[in-house]
Amino acid sequence: MKLQKKPLPVIWQTSRFQIDLSRPRVMGIVNVTPDSFSDGGRYFTKGGSFAAALAHCEQLIKDGADLLDIGGESTRPGAGRVAPAQEQSRIIPVIAELARQGLRVSVDTLNSTTAAAAAAGVCTRSKRSR
Repeated sequence: MKLQKKPLPVIWQTSRFQIDLSRPRVMGIVNVTPDSFSDGGRYFTKGGSFAAALAHCEQLIKDGADLLDIGGESTRPGAGRVAPAQEQSRIIPVIAELARQGLRVSVDTLNSTTAAAAAAGVCTRSKRSR
């Protein structure tokens, strides 16, 4: 008799969630940049309103996204770098609101200071506990 091995569950432990990776997961991408190559800056609004980005996040969740990846610096070919403070001003309000709603969020950044600020924004504004 040959025993069949059952695959062990693969769990991604984040600071706020356990995500079961035994099935594919869908990540919704939200670019809060004026020059995004994928959406042409549709979710970036000058003047501090993040309504378009948040509405897009809401639609992505309704469409089945398991988590949302928020970016504030374009990676399109030829795009210039953005100062970390500017990147943070674009994404932290969005991330903080999503965390307040208890949603799974990741940050798309090359800057360690932005990653740290995003983590602080998520951890201090989350309704959910660890």
